[in-house]
Amino acid sequence: MFYGLNKFLKNILPKSLFYRALLIVAVPVIVLQLVITIVFFDSLWIKTTKGMTRALVNEISTFLEFYNSENYDKTEITKLFSVYQDLNFELVEDEEFNFTYNERWFSPIDRTLRRELKSRFKLDNFWFDTTNYKELIDIRINYESGYFKFLVPRDRITSSSARIFALWITVPALIMVFISLIFLKNQTRPITNLARAAEKFGKGEEIEEFKPSGASEIRQAGYEFDKMRKRINRHLNQRSEMLSGISHDLRTPLTRMKLQIAFIKDKELTEKLAEDINEMEKMLNEYLQFTKSSFQEKDEMFNLTELLDDISKKYSRKNMSIRLMPRIYFNGRKNLIRRCINNLLDNATKYGEKVNIELSKNNNNLFIKIEDDGPGIPENEYNNVFKPFYKINKGRADSKSSVGLGLSIASDIIRSHGGNINLEKSKMNGLEVRIFLPV
Repeated sequence: MFYGLNKFLKNILPKSLFYRALLIVAVPVIVLQLVITIVFFDSLWIKTTKGMTRALVNEISTFLEFYNSENYDKTEITKLFSVYQDLNFELVEDEEFNFTYNERWFSPIDRTLRRELKSRFKLDNFWFDTTNYKELIDIRINYESGYFKFLVPRDRITSSSARIFALWITVPALIMVFISLIFLKNQTRPITNLARAAEKFGKGEEIEEFKPSGASEIRQAGYEFDKMRKRINRHLNQRSEMLSGISHDLRTPLTRMKLQIAFIKDKELTEKLAEDINEMEKMLNEYLQFTKSSFQEKDEMFNLTELLDDISKKYSRKNMSIRLMPRIYFNGRKNLIRRCINNLLDNATKYGEKVNIELSKNNNNLFIKIEDDGPGIPENEYNNVFKPFYKINKGRADSKSSVGLGLSIASDIIRSHGGNINLEKSKMNGLEVRIFLPV
């Protein structure tokens, strides 16, 4: 029971910090205003209205008692009540006292007036209407062959302080909520900026100098993020410099070995040594390509549909099926995406005869699917093939021309863009590569 209630509350509550904080501020204010309003209307406004209505009905009843009495002059009585009691009335000759009620049970004034008149007069001997006149209330009391029509000012039975109270209780609450909106916006903006900077840095985008702001805790998190970012950038720069040195140092002895091979007369031995040297050079090139920093390339908006179409033109389209949604644009590092797709298509065309390429999109993600009819990869090896230099001894990985970095490079590129790459068995009994990229 409590789990279901907890889950229901999580579903209906806002997800962002700004709206949650606003809810924490606004709900107590609204509840307080409702409590004060209910207490006011119950203990002050309704009771005041009831007392004023009872006094008015008593005045009307008193007037009718004096008017019926033979001891008093009707003209004098009429003047006295008109001048001192502010009762405006007239005697209307009408033998049929039959009026239609405009029932307004939701109105406190109507309910109170009906209750007080009913306590003094019979139900068929009175009628009233509070809507015919803007500032007056029409009350009619049956009298002999006609009826008395009383036009009473509305403020005789209702207090005008209710409107003032409603104004005073609503305006400050709105002002407080508005101030809370400004305050919460200023407090959550640094968190949003920090999250955006972390997202851009995680995708390998270049970030300008980050300036922490906001509360002390948020500033501390911002300073720590900036320190981490600088340490990672310094590490990447050191790695790039080290790899440049390794590339220079290793290429030189490989070149000397190639020259020395030319002086060996044994052709069989020469071919074996040349093959080993070429494999070492290829491994070195792919390793440098894998570890090369992708931060050097800046993000750009490009047409992913055109890019996939251009890449596929390098391959034989005779056995290649291509289904691409038109004009799909993506913000990322174009050359890295090109390298990723090239690696995947190289594997697909190398180990399979038929290749399918699909590109689709929904509201949140881009989907790229590349599948072939090759021997595939065992399901228990799906995670291992993304490791650098990992080879399996069967199927598509059993080749000297591969050093086991193609899928590692592809995975590194996709994840640096905030996406994901998965392997599955294709409908053609080969390998299916699914790529998810955030829009």
